[in-house]
Amino acid sequence: MKGRQICLDHIDGREAAALMVDGALHDLLIDGDAPRSGTVYRAITDRPVPGQGGIFLKTPDGAAYLRGVKGIGAGETVQVQVTGYAEPGKAIPVSHKLLFKSRYAIVTPDAPGLNLSRRIRDEDIRDVLLEVAHEVMDGCEMGLILRSAAAEADRDAVAEDIAAMRELAEQVVADAGQGVDVLVQGDGPHVLAWRDWVAPAEVVTTTGCFEEYGVLDAVDAGRGAHVDLPQGASFYVEETRALVAVDVNTGTDGSFAAGLRANIACARALPAALRVRGLGGQITLDLAPMPKKERRSFENALRAAFRDDDIDTVFAGWTPLGHFELQRKRARLPLAEVLG
Repeated sequence: MKGRQICLDHIDGREAAALMVDGALHDLLIDGDAPRSGTVYRAITDRPVPGQGGIFLKTPDGAAYLRGVKGIGAGETVQVQVTGYAEPGKAIPVSHKLLFKSRYAIVTPDAPGLNLSRRIRDEDIRDVLLEVAHEVMDGCEMGLILRSAAAEADRDAVAEDIAAMRELAEQVVADAGQGVDVLVQGDGPHVLAWRDWVAPAEVVTTTGCFEEYGVLDAVDAGRGAHVDLPQGASFYVEETRALVAVDVNTGTDGSFAAGLRANIACARALPAALRVRGLGGQITLDLAPMPKKERRSFENALRAAFRDDDIDTVFAGWTPLGHFELQRKRARLPLAEVLG
């Protein structure tokens, strides 16, 4: 099936959203049991960790860990936001810098100023959006970032989005309650799909659309480690306790350039493979053999592939053994953990 489809359905009773591109599963969001990223807590500070510059917090969902804080003692009330998912047995990662994010606007209480995405290059559009931003944010000391999707949106829709995020941010910041509480629940998969998958696509909401569009078969494949590549090549994505290992194989291709072709094909397919499987943390690529002079070509392909990926990924570089390492934010729960 050609084109892009955003399918909104459920898997095993869990809300889920799938982005299909030309019949292949390009992205997958499934609701899990852990606190959603973006959730805002009123938390109580508990135990500082001086050597690491952090502090443990009490929240309604259990212990959380806040990094990079100074001058906060035990027993204080703070507002924090969930930034990702913790490994099993570890505290919920949170930040004290709150973000209120929607399809077109991000309100930043701790970072004043009105800003536009760098991807919006048309000066006339930028002028219109800045005018809208000034009108809606008038009298507010909070900051605002207009996302790239705002460039193609109706002016009134952008204004409504800004106003909604401003109202929510002001409501949370003004909270003066006592004790731990959930102030804002993070967005679920269906809202996240509307918020972040902004490229033109057919939106399918009928019950059973996952089966109709081949999502369930693609999810079953994603629960395995094997990923097919062109010309018989493949790679395996396997999670261990320490890291995610990616092993690239050339298959039956015995030509001189087989290694480079397989590695570049892996680079292009890797972002989707990681998104669908919900994998992050340290990622080590055991690549197919290729000349050292071709490493730059592989790196360029890898960086290009991750350019449109919205999960923070750091390219750590080459190891003495010739592996390539990435460090990726744990922005999602692993598929194997959600579906068992």
